[in-house]
Amino acid sequence: MNLILNLLWFILGGVWMGLAWVLAGVIMIITVIGIPWAGAAFNIASFSFWPFGRMAVDRRLLTGREDIGTGPLGLLGNIVWFLLAGWWLALGHLALAIPLAISIIGIPFAFQHLKLAILAVAPIGQEIVPVRVWRF
Repeated sequence: MNLILNLLWFILGGVWMGLAWVLAGVIMIITVIGIPWAGAAFNIASFSFWPFGRMAVDRRLLTGREDIGTGPLGLLGNIVWFLLAGWWLALGHLALAIPLAISIIGIPFAFQHLKLAILAVAPIGQEIVPVRVWRF
């Protein structure tokens, strides 16, 4: 089922937001100062291309300990990320989620865009994992 949803997602517009994440990563690399954020952008680009069956989890919950991305430096990194790229990526996901939410068929895709919009605000310290690995 995840394969079918991911294919529909990709064909019906997921490719554009995935490319937006790739563009954000490339811009970060070009600026040289943004290189620390480029890795997160490329990881989330992969997630944005194929979101079904995967989820973002705080690395603290996943590993049980803090690291540089989940501590105070991660918070500072998320603030810088939001100012440089996070807000426009989040707005892009929200702009796509609204029309999808209007139709019954588009609701699962709208939820994925909302999850990605939240992730776009603060991606540092998040890890993309398969859903089957992370159960509540």
